[in-house]
Amino acid sequence: MDKRTILAIALSLAVIIIYQLFFFKPPVKPPTPAPTKEVVKGKEEGPVIAKSLKEKMAVVPQMGEEKPVTVETPLYTAVFTTRGAGLTSFKLKKYKKTLDVHSEPVDLVSLKVGMKAPLGISFTNSSFELPDDIFFTAPQERIELKKGEREARLMFSSTLPGKLKLEKIYTFYPDRYAVDLEMKVANLSPAPIEQVAVVNWYEYLDPKVEKDDYGHTGPVVFVKNEVERPEVKKITGDKLYGPGMTWGGFESKYFLAAVISPNPSLTSMYVEKKATGDEITVRVKGEKVVIPPTQASSISYRLYLGPKEYNLLKAEGVNLEDAIDFGSWLKWLAMPLLITLNFFNQYINNYGISIILLTVLIKILFWPLGNKSYQSMKEMQKLQPKLLELREKYKDDKQRLSQETMALYKAHKINPLGGCLPMIIQIPVFFGLYRALLYAIELRHAPFFGWIKDLSAKDPYYITPIIMGATMFIQQKMTPTGGDPMQQKIMLWMPVVFTFLFLNFPSGLVIYWLFNNIISIGQQIYINKRHG
Repeated sequence: MDKRTILAIALSLAVIIIYQLFFFKPPVKPPTPAPTKEVVKGKEEGPVIAKSLKEKMAVVPQMGEEKPVTVETPLYTAVFTTRGAGLTSFKLKKYKKTLDVHSEPVDLVSLKVGMKAPLGISFTNSSFELPDDIFFTAPQERIELKKGEREARLMFSSTLPGKLKLEKIYTFYPDRYAVDLEMKVANLSPAPIEQVAVVNWYEYLDPKVEKDDYGHTGPVVFVKNEVERPEVKKITGDKLYGPGMTWGGFESKYFLAAVISPNPSLTSMYVEKKATGDEITVRVKGEKVVIPPTQASSISYRLYLGPKEYNLLKAEGVNLEDAIDFGSWLKWLAMPLLITLNFFNQYINNYGISIILLTVLIKILFWPLGNKSYQSMKEMQKLQPKLLELREKYKDDKQRLSQETMALYKAHKINPLGGCLPMIIQIPVFFGLYRALLYAIELRHAPFFGWIKDLSAKDPYYITPIIMGATMFIQQKMTPTGGDPMQQKIMLWMPVVFTFLFLNFPSGLVIYWLFNNIISIGQQIYINKRHG
């Protein structure tokens, strides 16, 4: 029995081993359960991806050949690259860097060696840590969109086998600086993937390029119905704007490269600065999207790459016109004035003359107030001898002096503030026009006559500021004055101060102030003759 027992056990083990080796099939692994939700500190997070799966799905940029793709339209020439399907150049045909006839067109892209191309899209906080410089392929090397044609599309595609397929589709229009950008992501993996797409704009701040003292060059964002302009020198680390970002990007005084969000409530913008201080990165971060296996997702943005021309910005319908730096308090005055200036120029085709006509129009509107102001100052001048007598008589009794002075005004029916109130009312209009002329791209490289070739630049020979100072001195001498002699001497120094102040102002502003003074002198002559 013992031998038989041992033999039976040995045969059983042999059968089990042979069965396991040759006949046994491992059980089929059950399908991956649907992602669950977990709540951390009261906030609902997206689908939980196993750490091992996330590491397995990490993307290493594949190798490829970098090739340019050129897009030609009546308004610009854009050059893209297959590395990241980004933008390496965007030259505006209607705007040159300088007045030189051989000057290069303005390029909205500024890069240095080693920098990534703007408009690369990366994934962050997602299943795929996907950089924005992977290689794409494009079916064509050049697209030419002519006037009258409807649109043209450029599609870049890239496939990461077993993981995902990417498509970046740009749509161009012949008569617009707006470009549509759509990104399609197809999930080729066996598990759902979670993504947060980020559109990146990189900018090199070339220290050799002369900066405009009156304009902002740097990041700009329209968030929660307000424009914010971070100063480059004050940017440290990451700065977040949003959610609630309608549009954001990079600007100079006259040009804008902006990404427009389809869903502002779920969009934010980050601003970063490299330690060198000459590289700025603007990241527009969209909403979180979960893509099931074998499914695809699409993300769409609109881009504006062009001049800060009011009508063009307004046409986009997303408050892009606020990118023109009129100031939060003065834009409601500056915008109508700029619209009026453009209206005049439609018929005259000379912005210098249009500025003069706008100055005349403003003077006509305020003519009654100006008359009242000059008349009041004239009446005040007549009372000066009596006022001096009262000051001498009651020099030791300030309260009595005040009472007698007011009684004198009342007896002669004079309002002591009548001379300055009409002028105070006009001050906001003057500052509104000042902002409109200072930041209007319409004046950039716009000629007037003779030596003034650019109304947005200073008078190269300082002729108009000197004439402006002379007219201001004449106006000062003609204006009725009162008070002590020292105050009058101080006021006579104002033309000198203003002349030096205006030496480096854009000549368009100087022309406005010059003709405003000339009209004011004529008005003062009229008042003096009328009232003897």
